[in-house]
Order: sequence, then C-alpha cells, then structure tokens
Amino acid sequence: MGIKIIATNKKAYHEYFIDDVYEAGIMLLGTEVKSLRLGNVTIKESFCRIIKGELFLNNMNISPYEQGNSGNHEPTRMRKLLLHKLEIEKLARKVDERGLSLVPTKIYFKNSLVKIEIGVGRGKKMHDKRESLKQKQATREMAKILKENR
Repeated sequence: MGIKIIATNKKAYHEYFIDDVYEAGIMLLGTEVKSLRLGNVTIKESFCRIIKGELFLNNMNISPYEQGNSGNHEPTRMRKLLLHKLEIEKLARKVDERGLSLVPTKIYFKNSLVKIEIGVGRGKKMHDKRESLKQKQATREMAKILKENR
C-alpha cells in the first residue's frame, strides 16, 4: 500500500485526547488534487461537522493551483467527507452524547486516492497540556542522553 503523508495536524494532539481514528475519503476538485500533490495544504485550524447526516470538513486551506485558470477552486470551501452511513451515525451519537469533537489529524494519498484521518477527541485542560509537554521534554532529554552515551 503506497501511503504518502501530505500534512499532519500536530495541534490536534496538543489540544485534544484523540480516542478513536477513522479514515475517510474526501470529495475534491481537479485543481485541489494537483495542489495537494505539491503539498500546498494546512489542516491546523480545520474541524469536522455533521450536517443532515453528512460529514463535512471546514477551514481546510488548500492553496489555489498556480497553473489553474478561471476554474480554480476556493481555498477554504466546505468539503464533503465520505464515510459509511453507520459510521457517520456512530460519530454523531458520540459528538452529541459526550461532547466530543471531530478533528482531522492527517491527510495523505493512499495509492492514488486522497484520504483524511479523523480523530474523535476530548478537549484537554491547561494542566493536561502542561503535563504532556513535560513528558515530551523528558523523553527528548532521555533520547539525547542515550545518544551521547553510545
């Protein structure tokens, strides 16, 4: 399986505890795919929303394709995500009952198709963010010490 990661959302892992992860297809225009192949995308501020039983991605910024003409796409338009109906209903129940959020964590090419990884996350409090930063710093320091000892 040829997987080529285009962009990851590190901010999502800082802001949320990601519980479940789903892989979804995404409906794109031709110039959007060409721009994605060049890596011109940011998913830092994007989020997912369920509207009338369909899943949509908001605020994902795909830069306009430079060689595109008047038929170029709008950079931050709402894009439809492709999941099975039962998966969307399951996500809707989780979001409604527990107050969870749907956050895109990664966008990538799988073979020749564009896929997006959606995480179901609980928001972190400030002390949780500080704790995860401390753990990250400790593992970094331990790796540095081990590297020096070799």
